[in-house]
Amino acid sequence: MDKRKVLGAFLSAALSISVLAGCGDSSSANSGSTQTASSAGSSTVTSIATSTASGSSGSTTASSTSGETVTLKIGASPTPHAEILEHVKPILAEQGVDLEITEFEDYVQPNLVVDSGELDANYFQHITYLNDFNEQNGTDLVDAGDIHYEPFGIYPGKKSSLDDIEDGDVISVPNDTTNEARALLLLQAQGLIKLKDGAGLAATVTDIAENPHNLKITELEAAQVSRAIPDSAFVILNGNYAQEAGLSVSKDAIAVESGDSEAAKNYVNVIAVKRGNENNEAIKKLVDVLKSDEVKSWIEETYNGAVVPYDGE
Repeated sequence: MDKRKVLGAFLSAALSISVLAGCGDSSSANSGSTQTASSAGSSTVTSIATSTASGSSGSTTASSTSGETVTLKIGASPTPHAEILEHVKPILAEQGVDLEITEFEDYVQPNLVVDSGELDANYFQHITYLNDFNEQNGTDLVDAGDIHYEPFGIYPGKKSSLDDIEDGDVISVPNDTTNEARALLLLQAQGLIKLKDGAGLAATVTDIAENPHNLKITELEAAQVSRAIPDSAFVILNGNYAQEAGLSVSKDAIAVESGDSEAAKNYVNVIAVKRGNENNEAIKKLVDVLKSDEVKSWIEETYNGAVVPYDGE
């Protein structure tokens, strides 16, 4: 065979291998730059921390050793989760953990990116939603730590008192499975509707057995409920979305879940990780700091009842 042809074939093969290797390492090449992620619908993802420890790559979290800093990548809802994480970031830095926080505006992408390994953990959801998400999506995420509880509340829209409720009034609620049930249970606790026996935490509008005022329950994506305030008699909001809308549980809520309600016992907000990572050293440090007395006190002082530290085991 012509020597020039042999040399040309060899160079072509070498070039192909180098191109494939470059594609496989694209995530490492981008470490330390501003992160963004694509989300379904109109959800928005914004990175608010981008530092990466020297020598780390991808989203793998290593166990820290003396003198070594590791990066822990975590997704969170802006309020209160990302705010709480920002507060503990300097504390974790002293323990050798560089906390890198990415904010999400939806309830789907934070779980998908942890399941895929793009992020190490997330902090935005309660345990009931996590369990339901796993069942519906085939993911295998687990609770690495119970951190806080956010009381669900009924807030004024066009009306400011439940005593003024009239036939046909519109009440806007979240439409995801677990949070809709939570809203309906709160309406039932106020005597406005009655659910079918046994509906519990799986209740939807189809489980309303009695509706004496013929209330129109409008189901909306959780992030959109506060925007329906001008068009609703009342709205029922998750604690974080009430905060984002500038509403105070203690000052603005007309009715709030009681601490011993069925819902309250099942809606503790957790640090979620992919199964197998719950005992990672950096994850355990994060959970320990979030459950420390100093952080509990800060949460109580900062959120004035909208966010309640969880004291259960």
